Amino acid sequence: CDSLSLSVDVDMMEPHSSPTEELESLQLCDRAGTESADSGIGDVDDLPVPQQIRISNITCDSFKISWDMESRGRERITHYFIDLNKKENKKENKFKHKVSPCKDSGWRDRNQQNCPPLVFQDVPTKLVAKAVPLPMTVRGHWFLSPRTEYTVAVQTAAKRLDGDYAVSQWSEIVEFCTADYSTVHLNQLLQKAEAITGRMLPFTVFYRNQQQEYFQQASPSYRSRDAQCRRMLPAVVKDNSGSHGSPISGKLEGVFFSCNTEFNTGKPPQDSPYGPYRFQIQADLLFNHNTNVYFGDFYCMYTSYHYVILVLAPDSSKGDVFCKGRLPALDRSNNRFLTCAEEEDGSLSFHHARDVILEVIYTEPVDLSSGTVTRISGHQLMSQSTVNAKKDPSCKICNISVGR
Repeated sequence: CDSLSLSVDVDMMEPHSSPTEELESLQLCDRAGTESADSGIGDVDDLPVPQQIRISNITCDSFKISWDMESRGRERITHYFIDLNKKENKKENKFKHKVSPCKDSGWRDRNQQNCPPLVFQDVPTKLVAKAVPLPMTVRGHWFLSPRTEYTVAVQTAAKRLDGDYAVSQWSEIVEFCTADYSTVHLNQLLQKAEAITGRMLPFTVFYRNQQQEYFQQASPSYRSRDAQCRRMLPAVVKDNSGSHGSPISGKLEGVFFSCNTEFNTGKPPQDSPYGPYRFQIQADLLFNHNTNVYFGDFYCMYTSYHYVILVLAPDSSKGDVFCKGRLPALDRSNNRFLTCAEEEDGSLSFHHARDVILEVIYTEPVDLSSGTVTRISGHQLMSQSTVNAKKDPSCKICNISVGR
């Protein structure tokens, strides 16, 4: 396994203490049987066991950790070993700590001639941190992902002169879940998306495609991305497509629409991944001076196509309240994705970005009678469906330097 250096921010709890310490090493390994550098185990009874583990200040790629300890042996502590695992993993990642049977049994042979060979003991340590004032902040996007459940346990350690460690027993295991992307992270995604939008094209309608049953049946057994349709297109919770850390996934209610047009015709494409029947509604019924626009996500699905999710929320609506403070707000008439501008005659004109596929979430139910349902002449391109689509974590265009 590789050893990496990781900074740990520390709250100021003692006068003149340094605000930043370094993790001596970070061991990341997916399989048992890997040796960490000269780490031994012994004198486990002489060091206090961490108790009452507390996790706080959780973000999408960091958290603060603290605990209580008995005073006995505390002065000997030089390091903390932190076992951090995804809760979904059944098999812990283990490291091999070198153990000398002679040393740890208390038996000594002057020439070590009769000392049994070294053995290696499995210990699920992932983070080896210098002992610093608590709480300390553990931060690292290469091993922490947003919206992910983790388990964590801690043991104290004292480094010996020979480089081995004496360690305490492990603490109890506690669980926590990392947070969504913050507005800082979403603004980073926004800037990446703006870089590839291309020129703006005019459009006049929003549309969504589904199977015929979606528009004709009220059967509770028929479900789609937004649930069954009665004479309204209901606003229901968004699926988990896109970035794993997006704050709208699994939380924001809305109805998905498209608005992209073919550059040569100026009309919606005749192909769709969602079904051969299309509901179409005039753009000004959903997007006008009373509508706020928010940036929701930017992602791709292992293809050259990139998707941008935008949210249209009527002012002061439930969806608007949800988006305020969580998502970057866009200027309705001046942004790189979707605009609504007033012309000299008072009419509204609409434009969309050409080089990204826009997925527009309208946060209120939509009455079917406000638009039309027709059958399209093209094909159903199932491979382009984004239902619960997973984002490509390796794409340099749409990823930022936090958990995917």
